[in-house]
Amino acid sequence: MSLDPQTQLVLAQLAAAGAPPLETLSPEQARAAFQLPKGEIEPVGKVEDRPIPGPEADIPIRVYYPKDANATNNPALVYYHGGGWVVGNIESHDNICRALTNLANCVTISVDYRLAPEHKFPAAVIDSYAAVQYVYEHAEKFQIDRTRIAVGGDSAGGNLAAVVANLAKEKKTPEICFQLLLYPSTNLGGEPSVSMKENAEGYFLTKGTMEWFRDCYLNSEQDKLNPLLSPYLNEEFNGLPPALVITAEYDPLRDEGEDYAKRLAEAGVEVESVRYDGTIHGFISMAVVIDQGKAALIKSGDALRTAFNQ
Repeated sequence: MSLDPQTQLVLAQLAAAGAPPLETLSPEQARAAFQLPKGEIEPVGKVEDRPIPGPEADIPIRVYYPKDANATNNPALVYYHGGGWVVGNIESHDNICRALTNLANCVTISVDYRLAPEHKFPAAVIDSYAAVQYVYEHAEKFQIDRTRIAVGGDSAGGNLAAVVANLAKEKKTPEICFQLLLYPSTNLGGEPSVSMKENAEGYFLTKGTMEWFRDCYLNSEQDKLNPLLSPYLNEEFNGLPPALVITAEYDPLRDEGEDYAKRLAEAGVEVESVRYDGTIHGFISMAVVIDQGKAALIKSGDALRTAFNQ
């Protein structure tokens, strides 16, 4: 299938803007240059920014409440933003969190985990797990039901959500009811996949940018063998929470996400894998200009609602 017209237009606009590849910039410059299409701010019931204690430093979070939130026992989504573990923050992914809060009618907690290269692997993992464990242990502070907590994220955030789900299973805490994995990176140290080779250039996320992200995040080649970096490397997948894995046809990470979904299914985990044809990595963040992004958000919201209501 060819690129859909809206995705073509986005890529043409990005090319016309002439922004340099992120890997040619310093991390600080890359963070300043990292821009996603913005629309009108979608209203939710309430938004609060607050810090929570982490193992090494406070972790900033942003909490979104739906318009008809209950005083207690709301379902919750702990969300990890994308950006290659180097760029992005709770502000860059505000639109996704607002949409999912409304579509799933849940409290969404967006986690501003530490970024590389200042804080290399496993700092992001440590923060991500600590955040969901804190939410679980202090459910009443967030007006949530600790038996209905999902994790989710896009790209690097999808990686962190998958890693956290595995850690929670291993440590037997917290209880995670669902994982929402949006075009996740799952095998960062593996051999380049077919989609990584075929979509290496020209589709927003490039092979060169992914290699730069990896180099910023890793301490050494040895990290590539760690399942906390690449959840695909886990030996056992049984007992993980149900999952929705969303991928895009023209995404270097397409095969990693779909291969991970297959590993989950083979282990008996309830999983739905959905590929959106004709579009690119990051399309959900571009829902304001790519209709397939809106459709994927609705799909995600429906999956979360189903999980929360079971």
